[in-house]
Amino acid sequence: MKMLQDKGIQPSVQRIEILTFLIANRIHPTAEIIYDRLHPAIPTLSRTTVYNTLRLFVEHDLVQVLTIEDKEARFDIDTSLHGHFKCDACGSVYDFSAPDLPPEKMKDLEGFMIRERHVYFRGTCAMCAKNI
Repeated sequence: MKMLQDKGIQPSVQRIEILTFLIANRIHPTAEIIYDRLHPAIPTLSRTTVYNTLRLFVEHDLVQVLTIEDKEARFDIDTSLHGHFKCDACGSVYDFSAPDLPPEKMKDLEGFMIRERHVYFRGTCAMCAKNI
């Protein structure tokens, strides 16, 4: 698959299937969700392979890790600058556009070299709020 090769990753059946799953399922899945969904079709797939593949994808900037909660890592195929909202009721994670704030507008960070930026909100999504 060209996306893998463009990032310097050697394609394999498992890597292609995991990448295809991430592209087709923009649900910010955990490694366990990916394993549970792919294992029936690929019985030789192991959890270790899923975790190692995701780590490789992160190292090559193919996916980003979301750590909205300490106990849960989710993976996002969209590496562009955007924010995430996690619903406390249903657990879904939603993307939203987040304006880029240049460091010169953040006086508290003057002189800092910013390597990463994450914007996370938590609360109740619109669908769950209708049921309250």
